Amino acid sequence: QVQLVESGGGLVQPGGSLRLSCAASGFSLDSYAIGWFRQAPGKEREGVSCISYSGGSTYYADSVKGRFTISRDNAKNTVYLQMNSLKPEDTAVYYCVADEILGVQTMCEMSAPKHEYDYWGQGTQVTVSS
Repeated sequence: QVQLVESGGGLVQPGGSLRLSCAASGFSLDSYAIGWFRQAPGKEREGVSCISYSGGSTYYADSVKGRFTISRDNAKNTVYLQMNSLKPEDTAVYYCVADEILGVQTMCEMSAPKHEYDYWGQGTQVTVSS
């Protein structure tokens, strides 16, 4: 079965850290750019961070620069999102997305509205609250 599975979400206090994982099964991630997107209740989905298939290019939304780090281990078929200095406004469902065509900026900025990404995960909840 082809799927992306996110894990690592949870409840954390402001200033805390979490590491999200996105594991692929049924296909190899090494030819796909991977993005982390999030959606909070009542808000539009936004691209948080994206990484190229090789890991050589990354993109971060301004809201997470300096706090989040995306990385990938193609041998483990997994992509990670290290989230530090978490804020209440980071609370959202986080999804990982795979795409074989788009560059990281286009992918994360969702600037190709007619393009359908290849695979989506089911999401993992991140809640930042005291």
